[in-house]
Amino acid sequence: MAVHQQQITTVTTTQRSGDWSTGLCDCCSDMGTCCCALWCFPCLQCQTASHFGWCLCMPLLDPCAFLAVSCCMRSSMRERYGIQGSTCGDAALVCCCYVCTWCQMAREVKTQTASCPQQVHVVTQQVRMA
Repeated sequence: MAVHQQQITTVTTTQRSGDWSTGLCDCCSDMGTCCCALWCFPCLQCQTASHFGWCLCMPLLDPCAFLAVSCCMRSSMRERYGIQGSTCGDAALVCCCYVCTWCQMAREVKTQTASCPQQVHVVTQQVRMA
């Protein structure tokens, strides 16, 4: 009697450039993101978190968590996309340029998801003879 076992493996791929795809103050490079931040900043935050794979409500906790959510998300984004920087630098940017930091993260997620697939699912089957 043959027993079939199926295994699903998820492989994540990203481009590794070392730099953010846009500068901190490059709002003119994506006016849609800039306008969204101007008219409904919480919407931009929740959409960015969701597209990055985080719970879309996480950014709403930022005021209660002393901006820790933004700092963690920026650090996680740098790590996932291979962007150079430091946690201290992330914290400084979030504290000094909060809205610009979120706009940059939103543009980065948009660029990364458009340029390469984030996840590929590989299904393998193994047959065992019992």
